[in-house]
Amino acid sequence: AFIKWQRFLVTILSRSHGDRNVYPSAGVLFVHVLEREYFKGEFPPYPKSGETGNDPITFNTNLMGYPDRPGWLRYIQRTPHSDGVLYGSPTAEHVGKATIIEITAYNRRTFETARHNLVINIMATEEFPLPFQAEFYIKNMNVEEMLASEVLGDFLGAVKNVWQPERLNAINITSALDRGGRVPLPINNLKEGVYVMVGADVPFSSCLREVESPHNQLRCSQEMEPVISCDKKFRAQFHIDWCKISLVDINKVVPIYITRADPGNGILPEFGEYDPPSESLKARDFFADFLITLAVPSAVALVLFFILGYTMCCRREGVEKRNMQTPDIQLVHHSSIQKSSKELRSMSKNREISWPLSTLPVFNPVSGEVVPPIHPDNYETTSMPLMQTQTNLQNQITIPQQRPSGQCLLESLHSRQTDSICMFTV
Repeated sequence: AFIKWQRFLVTILSRSHGDRNVYPSAGVLFVHVLEREYFKGEFPPYPKSGETGNDPITFNTNLMGYPDRPGWLRYIQRTPHSDGVLYGSPTAEHVGKATIIEITAYNRRTFETARHNLVINIMATEEFPLPFQAEFYIKNMNVEEMLASEVLGDFLGAVKNVWQPERLNAINITSALDRGGRVPLPINNLKEGVYVMVGADVPFSSCLREVESPHNQLRCSQEMEPVISCDKKFRAQFHIDWCKISLVDINKVVPIYITRADPGNGILPEFGEYDPPSESLKARDFFADFLITLAVPSAVALVLFFILGYTMCCRREGVEKRNMQTPDIQLVHHSSIQKSSKELRSMSKNREISWPLSTLPVFNPVSGEVVPPIHPDNYETTSMPLMQTQTNLQNQITIPQQRPSGQCLLESLHSRQTDSICMFTV
């Protein structure tokens, strides 16, 4: 029985020249290995005698006349120094149709190529598809490792030991990356993971049904491993995620029919012969269009330039108008600040100069009248303090006092001085 299901598992090809013909069955996993040793004979030998060549060789596979492979056929090759693998599961729709795959081998050292054709003749079988199908997720395997006949045979042997069917076949193998999985980190020998679907002719065993129990479903919802009695039969070589197992009975699956539009034969309808334009076409002058294209943006830019220039140059108030609208006392303040700043800059060059005028009040804060300095130039400036007290000021400013309203009114009539502040009370 073990030899019977292994006969349908993998199609091993003989090394014959020319086109290769293989006869896989619909609904059964098809695996074809592109061996590098087979294609090395198509390339020139290694330049140095006595050395075994290990040229990097890559493969390109496509359906004849098309840029890609059929939808059911996949291809994988990890490195240029490893063999390539074609694998997939043909369906009943492809039965009776010869599928020709062009295989092109590239020698990355000499840049030479070799091409062979693989003719896939899909055969129909009455016993397929098998009614009971189970899909396992194996965490510690990559897809190319699982496609090896020895590894896949060991897995099917373990499944048969648990399931006890009469017929057991591998239906399909899919990488976890094709199901939305993430590329693992290159640490701790992590693997991508692979989904393996197998089919049998008997219902699922009690061990496989244990994952459907409420206790195990609760553990799966809490991201805990379920308790499966037959897990020890796989654990030695295969780490199965039992929470991701899928058990399908195709006899209970309700088929869904989708009506699709007739794609047709892909040939466009006949529209007659092509009638090119005559040579008697009139020449068109694009000079006017060229001028309009340049004139309109230039005119808009010129108008904006004049508006901007008028706003910036002709709409300015000017210094005279600004001074006329500014109070005199504010102008005096500004002028005194400028003079003091200039004096301090000149003093920074030579410190042995007369008493700085910037440290003294140079104008009356009420009338704005300039006050002369309080000391002559022959004073010893080095021994005098920077700030004088009010008792030492000779011409200190007197603070205006309040006067009766009548007296202030009489004085204001005889004198126009504003040294005093009149306070009028009601």
